[in-house]
Amino acid sequence: MKAGKDKVISLHYALTVDGEKVESSLDRNEPLWVLLGHGQLIPGLESALEGHEAGENLQVDVAPAEGYGERQEGMVQRVPKKYFQQSAKLKPGMTTVLALKEGGHRVVMVQKVGMTTVDVDLNHPMAGKSLHFDVTINEVRDGTEEEIQHGHAHPPGGEAH
Repeated sequence: MKAGKDKVISLHYALTVDGEKVESSLDRNEPLWVLLGHGQLIPGLESALEGHEAGENLQVDVAPAEGYGERQEGMVQRVPKKYFQQSAKLKPGMTTVLALKEGGHRVVMVQKVGMTTVDVDLNHPMAGKSLHFDVTINEVRDGTEEEIQHGHAHPPGGEAH
């Protein structure tokens, strides 16, 4: 079965940026489960997976425009500490998750920590970077009606929310 929209794939990956390993699913010994066509992956990686089958190994290079976008200057914002979990542990250079007023979350880079506020760079830490993925596709299957309705894959043993 070929990977495509509404197909669930299980894969292992290693992400390298500028020759340095950033993360790998093998370090956690857990594959990544994804429902294709529902925005779970960056566009460049998702389009590279389409049409491939279980057992295939891919090397995928993703340009910034198809990854996390280009870096945008002037994206520093001062945010009250209350919007961060564990704000007391924040230090410049760290990445953290910012709770958004409109709901959801955003990964940000800490620039400066004050008494009551934190200055953060709203660019994704990988913005402007070319990404290299080594991918092994373990499984490809049809997404269930429930997975498609929820917009994400349910890995074995992980059906409950």
